[in-house]
Amino acid sequence: MTKDERIALICQHLYSHGESTIQTIAEITDASLATIRRDLQALEADGVIRRTHGGACIAKSAGVEVAFDLRENQNLYAKRAIADSAFDLIVSNSTIFLDAGTTVLQLARRLRLDPRPVSVFTNCLNVAQVLMNTPGVKIVVLGGQLRAENASMVGPIAEGMLDNLWIDQLFLGAGAIAPDACIYSLDENEARLNQKMIARAANTLLLADSSKFDQRLTYKVAALTHALTLITDDQLPEAWRLRLNEVGCTTLQASTQNQKHDDQDADE
Repeated sequence: MTKDERIALICQHLYSHGESTIQTIAEITDASLATIRRDLQALEADGVIRRTHGGACIAKSAGVEVAFDLRENQNLYAKRAIADSAFDLIVSNSTIFLDAGTTVLQLARRLRLDPRPVSVFTNCLNVAQVLMNTPGVKIVVLGGQLRAENASMVGPIAEGMLDNLWIDQLFLGAGAIAPDACIYSLDENEARLNQKMIARAANTLLLADSSKFDQRLTYKVAALTHALTLITDDQLPEAWRLRLNEVGCTTLQASTQNQKHDDQDADE
C-alpha cells in the first residue's frame, strides 16, 4: 500500500466510523503505530482530522460532507470502471454536461487521457480543471454560488444558464439512491439544479456505484425510470437489479475486475 492509498483508507475509515483508535487504524492499513502517528499528524495539520487521546476523528471543519478530494478515493475501482463504460457512450462532436460528482470526475479524467471532440458544460470546478487544455474539448463552466463541499456552482444564476442550453448527453452523479428508487441529494440547491439538468438533456446517464444504493438523503432529484440510463458496478445486489427492471430503468453494470488489476494511478 502506498502512502497516498494509506492516507485515503485512513480518511475513509474515520469518515465511516466517526472516531477510531490508532491501534485499529494501524491494523486496517497494515502499518506501524509510528507510521500512523506521522500520517495523523500530517492530516491534522491539513485540517482534515482531529487527534484524540489514543485515536483520531474527522475534523468538524471538514463539513457535513467529507471533502470532495477524500470522497474521490472511496470505491475508486468501481468509479473508474463506471467511468470507462460511460466514456464508451460519449458521442463525438456532441454537447455533453458533466455534473459535479466524484464518479463523473473520473469520467473527465478518462476523457483527458483519450480526448474526443466535444463541447463540455459543467458546474464542477474540478471537472473544468481536469479538462483544461485537453485537445478538442471545449469547456463552459456555469456561474453561480460556489458550494465548496462539492466544488460545484449552484443557485439561480446556474439554473438560469441551463434555461438557455440544450444538452445531448448528461452524465449525472448521485448522492444517494433510496429504496423508493429515487435519486436524492444532501443539498436543496444542488437537487434543484440536477432537476434542471435532466429537463435540458436529450439523454441522461446516471453514474452511481453500488454503495449509493439503499442510502437516504434529504432532497429528491428524480425517480429512476425508462427516461434514465444507469451505469453502476458489478456489485449491485440482485434485489436492486430486479427493482430497476420493474421501474424500466436501463442498467449497465461495469466490471471492476480490470480496475482491480491495474496499479496505475488515475490522477494526472
